[in-house]
Amino acid sequence: MSGQAADIVPVILSGGSGTRLWPLSRKLFPKQFHALADEWSLLQGTLRRLGGLPDLARPIVVANVEHRFLVAEQLREIEVEADLLLEPIGRNTAPAAAVAALHARRDGNDPVLLVLPADHVIPDHAALHAAIRTAVRHAREGQLVTFGIVPTRPETGYGYLHRGASIDADGGAFRLASFVEKPDAARAQSFIDSGEYFWNSGMFAFRAGAWLDALGTHAPAIREAAEAALRDARRDLDFLRLDGEAFARCPSDSIDYAVMEHLSDGVIVALDAGWNDVGSWDALAGDQHADAQGNVLRGDVRMLDCENSFVHATSRLVAAVGLDDVLLVETPDAVLVADRAHAQQVKEIVALLEREGRPETSLHRLVHRPWGSYDCITHGDRYQVKRIVVKPGASLSLQLHHHRAEHWIVVRGTARVLRGEEEILLGENESTYIPLGVQHRLENPGRIDLEIIEVQSGAYLGEDDIVRLEDRYGRKV
Repeated sequence: MSGQAADIVPVILSGGSGTRLWPLSRKLFPKQFHALADEWSLLQGTLRRLGGLPDLARPIVVANVEHRFLVAEQLREIEVEADLLLEPIGRNTAPAAAVAALHARRDGNDPVLLVLPADHVIPDHAALHAAIRTAVRHAREGQLVTFGIVPTRPETGYGYLHRGASIDADGGAFRLASFVEKPDAARAQSFIDSGEYFWNSGMFAFRAGAWLDALGTHAPAIREAAEAALRDARRDLDFLRLDGEAFARCPSDSIDYAVMEHLSDGVIVALDAGWNDVGSWDALAGDQHADAQGNVLRGDVRMLDCENSFVHATSRLVAAVGLDDVLLVETPDAVLVADRAHAQQVKEIVALLEREGRPETSLHRLVHRPWGSYDCITHGDRYQVKRIVVKPGASLSLQLHHHRAEHWIVVRGTARVLRGEEEILLGENESTYIPLGVQHRLENPGRIDLEIIEVQSGAYLGEDDIVRLEDRYGRKV
């Protein structure tokens, strides 16, 4: 993603939580890291569909600190190098764009920022590229540009953009007249009938300097906090961690609310490319191919006498009988069943579960770590069984536990184990025992994934009973 005159910097905003797509999307593995439209995650798809555009510089990805290794691994898989800015807490899109703009200008340059959420689906890449070229042309002239989605239905779940006069001969760009909040059904239909409204996409293009100047005028507190957060940021491996105290002082506002709604000369560029923000299970279902009965099925699903329903199975057979307008989403540790008309209320269920302290809002049974992953297969009183996969060349931290002992059985690959002062090399079908309180480390010295079964036993088996003594991934010790 570079060219001789690379003055367009993609800024990918990857800090969302996607709670309306629970139980698939969770706090520590939200929707942008899932493959919902094709074989690539939404984050990967966002970057891949920019391929072929000229003048693209190295991207900037703004992500939550908790997701840093997920972002890094997914970019590695698609061979994209990027600057990774880590937010200590979520502060909406305006602060994220502010720190990206400041970072992009660190060498005295003033590139055009192409600001894109990481969780959208846009299948028509040619139409997207054409709209980007139009937006960049206006952004280079100093305009702040937003992309307006050509609506296909009277949608009540989106905000709208009201266009003013056309400013392009081909009718692709317009003056931004106003923003409109989510309408009721009658008003949404009137918007469609008028032909003067677009869906608000949350996608933007502007010069870094123009954006920072606008922030200084309309939201100076955001700019000041972003400057402090970046000034006091610290390098952590391949990441740049924004200063937590400074960033916490930043107002939490969207790009629209902080700046765009106050402009008298903003620009809308029309985009008609099959856009979907995948904001709910119903939105995702509407973007998939349905069978003759209007059902959308994903995974191992069998249905009888069902109509207009969406069933997503991830880990087992799901059989349904007599459903009509129902959403059913199965994961290994949680199942969602909802009327499609209530798809937006999934967020409320997640809030209820969070108040109850349910771990299913944050973690999947399969948990990703920088060294690989673990899957909690089963657990009971004083025991827990995990399947642990360690990538070639990777190792867990040097650690100990105060409340549990562990028994490791190698089922695939080769393990190098440090147990106290002893180093052991284990092959398939070999095992070792880690007593309570003994420091230990697991490493994969081989060329294939190491897979072990870990049996924990003890009075307390929580993940917070890990005392890290040394860690190559910069996690707290």
